[in-house]
Amino acid sequence: MSLPQYHDVYSNFDAAALESEVLDGRLDSGLNVCHEICDKWAADPQKVALYYEKTDGGDGVLTFAELKSASARFANYLQSLGISKGDRVAGLLPRGPELLIVIAGTLRLGAVYQPLFTAFGSGAIEYRLERAGTRLVVTDPDNYPKLGDVKGCPPVLCRNAAATGDDVPDFEQVLSAQSDQFEPVMITGSDPFLQMFTSGTVGKAKGVAVPAKALLAFYVYMKYAIDLREDDVFWNVADPGWAYGLYYAVTGPLLMGHATHFNPNAFTPESTYDMIRKYGITNLAAAPTAYRLLKANDQVLPEGETLGLRVCSSAGEPLNPEVVNWIDRRFGCPVKDHYGQTETGMTCCNFHALEHPMRDGAMGYASPGHRVVALNTKYEEVAAGEVGQLAVDTKASPLFHFDGYTWGEKDPFANGYYLTGDMVVCHGDGSFSFSGRDDDIITTAGYRVGPADVESTLLEHAAVAESGVVAKPDEKRGSIIKAYVVIKAGQEPVDEQSLKGELQELVRRRLSTHAFPREIEFVDELPKTPSGKIQRFMLRNRAEEEVSA
Repeated sequence: MSLPQYHDVYSNFDAAALESEVLDGRLDSGLNVCHEICDKWAADPQKVALYYEKTDGGDGVLTFAELKSASARFANYLQSLGISKGDRVAGLLPRGPELLIVIAGTLRLGAVYQPLFTAFGSGAIEYRLERAGTRLVVTDPDNYPKLGDVKGCPPVLCRNAAATGDDVPDFEQVLSAQSDQFEPVMITGSDPFLQMFTSGTVGKAKGVAVPAKALLAFYVYMKYAIDLREDDVFWNVADPGWAYGLYYAVTGPLLMGHATHFNPNAFTPESTYDMIRKYGITNLAAAPTAYRLLKANDQVLPEGETLGLRVCSSAGEPLNPEVVNWIDRRFGCPVKDHYGQTETGMTCCNFHALEHPMRDGAMGYASPGHRVVALNTKYEEVAAGEVGQLAVDTKASPLFHFDGYTWGEKDPFANGYYLTGDMVVCHGDGSFSFSGRDDDIITTAGYRVGPADVESTLLEHAAVAESGVVAKPDEKRGSIIKAYVVIKAGQEPVDEQSLKGELQELVRRRLSTHAFPREIEFVDELPKTPSGKIQRFMLRNRAEEEVSA
């Protein structure tokens, strides 16, 4: 089958025609996201929205019709609490049917769903709930104890609430008492439906309110980059506590009326292959860390076994050629690299569904509906072969949907461009290759971590005077987090090994399990500018030298 040419699809892109094709509602006069991702597919009582594994080894399915009914019950419950359009409702839940019900029910009400990653500690949760003025948190017994340390925690609803030992409303009981009818509340394309947060290098995570018009960009990514076809069996391994999972493991496939798959169990090569075999997955999406882990455990996949995968996709950080070649050899299918951000969704991709030249290691071409460029320090577009900051030409990008950080934490716009903060090589043919961040954001195992968050958490320990946190290259995770720590003067002699353990546990508990520093080195002082700002680039160079030594 010959594929459409990328340049034909890109140059003939028509946002208005796409809106009519994809949405029942209208961005200007009104739509409801729950209707678009659930109700319109619910007429067929057999049509499945979700196949899921359970932590106890069982499994289950949730149909669109069941999701429609349960989301109406949840919307009625929210309304009974006085929650309404625009209010934030948070899910601190593992990957299971309850998560999908909470998302859909929140959106049915015209409210805004706020994901909380289950590995977050109480400090990270507290900040996000307080910042967003969140009205309700839905959780489970495993995550419920974290909320006890959250100051000013909003009301809580808990699945299997009896297991907490506290008098907290129970998810199943509350829903069963509600009507399964609820008329979807209309919003416009400019109104938010998701409240995200993205890591920063200075201060706390920044708010990103995703407007409903982003649905069209999500659809374009699923159709052209992921190449999600009607007969595909699709699994995006990413956790919906983060943008890639929430946008493209939940919203994107359901918008196309396509079933998605959840596995709440720990990621291992064995569990991954079991899942692919059990469900007959044909279309797989995951972070490079997942593919690197599979490659590092090559012996787990029997020689000569074909898994039946048609295509693989990767996002979060660049894929190296060794992994690409390994997937081609062992899975017998292509893997393609995609680039995006929480703010923008996926904007630069190698497309499975479109024909275009492939370049080793490149992040690909602008997604239809976006004009992506590389800029020099004067905000001028650079020539072929030059390095510049990747940016989106906002006026020439009808699917660009980011309106700025929710609480104005930073201004990422200049001269009509949105600045990504990522440096790229411009190839002159519309494609780009990643060259690095122009700031200090750390990408570890596919997670983006702001060093300022880790540094401020370490400062909560009585023994720490200051710290500098950087990425240190690592073969499996891409990078690990390394902290250089200065101990307060006049401290009693400390047992460095036990202090390291205390600091690591502090970050795990307060911030998250993926953000703790795997290496801690105690130093007498940190390199600083004359104004006293930590020069993280010098620490980063030092960490890189340690690897190559």
